[in-house]
Amino acid sequence: MSTKQRYCLRVLVGIISATAALPAAFALDITLPAETAAYKPSELPGYRLVQQNCMTCHSAQYVQYQPSTSPRSYWEATVKKMKHPFGAPFSDEDIPAMVDYLVKTYGAEQTTAATPAPAMVAAAPPPKTAAPATPTTAASLQPEALLKANNCTACHAVEQKVVGPAFKEVAAKYAGKADALQQVAANIRAGGAGKWGTVPMPPYPGLTPAELDTLAKWVLSR
Repeated sequence: MSTKQRYCLRVLVGIISATAALPAAFALDITLPAETAAYKPSELPGYRLVQQNCMTCHSAQYVQYQPSTSPRSYWEATVKKMKHPFGAPFSDEDIPAMVDYLVKTYGAEQTTAATPAPAMVAAAPPPKTAAPATPTTAASLQPEALLKANNCTACHAVEQKVVGPAFKEVAAKYAGKADALQQVAANIRAGGAGKWGTVPMPPYPGLTPAELDTLAKWVLSR
């Protein structure tokens, strides 16, 4: 080996040694942008279930990119694939409602815009009144019942992080804050991403103020 070759080898060994000795603090820190995609609002029961169950694993963009001519069988196969091979945490009983929402909102059964009415038409029917809110009962305000009904334990545990933070972590973060109850309740209702990582938490707009208050108190007491 020539003198020049020995010199180059020493330089190369020195570079490798110096690189290996760099502290972990120099690791590249990547921050992903906040989630902006959302499922189309609907009065169909599957809308809430899709928000609750699908966004724990992927963005709403996954659905938006599917062919708009996809029939009901396609959406049923897709939802079942998420459940069984991939282990998505929702019950088999949720599947028909989720498929119904997806095919009617993104697939072949989407309703088309109504054609303009002719000039001479009968009087329009009176507007529909809003359906009465489901009454809040003592049973519906049990924390364990609310956690189960909204599938909270699919992403959270008391002691350790699952998909989302442990309930004890949330309680520790807001400990001592005067508006802790209001903040936690608002976070449950709105969902979102960025506070605990990039995986989005689905929103729960259907929860009543009393139910949100019950859940927030329970989380903060862990």
